Amino acid sequence: MTQATCKSGFVTLIGRPNVGKSTLMNSIIGQKIAITSNKPQTTRNRIQTVYTCEQGQIIFLDTPGIHKAKNKLGDYMVNCAQKTISEVDVVLWLVEPSTFIGAGEQHIIEQLKKCNTPVILVINKIDTVKKEEILTFIDAYRSQMDFAEIVPVSALKKTNTQDLIQTIFHYLPYGPMFYDEDTITDQPERQIVAELIREKALRSLDEEVPHGIAVCIDAMKVTKKMANIDATIICERDSHKGIIIGKQGSMLKKIGTAARRDIENLLQMPVNLKLWVKVKKDWRDSDYLLKNYGYSGKDLEM
Repeated sequence: MTQATCKSGFVTLIGRPNVGKSTLMNSIIGQKIAITSNKPQTTRNRIQTVYTCEQGQIIFLDTPGIHKAKNKLGDYMVNCAQKTISEVDVVLWLVEPSTFIGAGEQHIIEQLKKCNTPVILVINKIDTVKKEEILTFIDAYRSQMDFAEIVPVSALKKTNTQDLIQTIFHYLPYGPMFYDEDTITDQPERQIVAELIREKALRSLDEEVPHGIAVCIDAMKVTKKMANIDATIICERDSHKGIIIGKQGSMLKKIGTAARRDIENLLQMPVNLKLWVKVKKDWRDSDYLLKNYGYSGKDLEM
């Protein structure tokens, strides 16, 4: 590909928590990079992934869902999402199929109207509604804002995702690729491993525990034949520690077994994973601990 024929640029995925941003990105990339769960606010950092084809390269930034912040971690997540909007070539706004446009959506619309970036509205989860209803959802959102494009998709079923990719390329500038063709993410392996463990905890634990957990990789030694990983799940309360460990260690074993499978797929080798649990009270309101657990100080100070 020459610079004259190649298009490349940055695309951010925004939306309220749990609309399927990470699922869509993983579906397009074809590999699990961003963690997914049925709990909101799963994504805490901007996760950068790269899609390369004959037309060029799309660098996706999967941001935390835009929501009303309740603590410093929440402020950090919202700042990440809002800052990204003005730094990219295209904004993908993911919504669920509905004619009801609530206060959360209105808040996002106000943010989007302030930026000059082309906004593509992506109506996700169309596999959950009747085909004839989709036009009513499109009309409802079209009446609120002038979008560059509106594309209905199902990230889970991979419906219309190729159409979405073509639509994105239409709005990207011509220019050289930013990454080698075989690059799929700029995330360090340790960070992806930590996120995979956190995903399994999110999927396994009760509703009140997940928001208060982080995962630290204490040691990660990779040889030609085996990866030895020691990791600690951080929680905020002693009662949460008991829930995470479970009766006779059953919950921690469940989390570890599920995480190990995904880590082995990622690293393409056997994995020896050891998990511990520690209590750090109110870590989500501590600048020091947030930085320790991988949440950038620069964004916290914004």
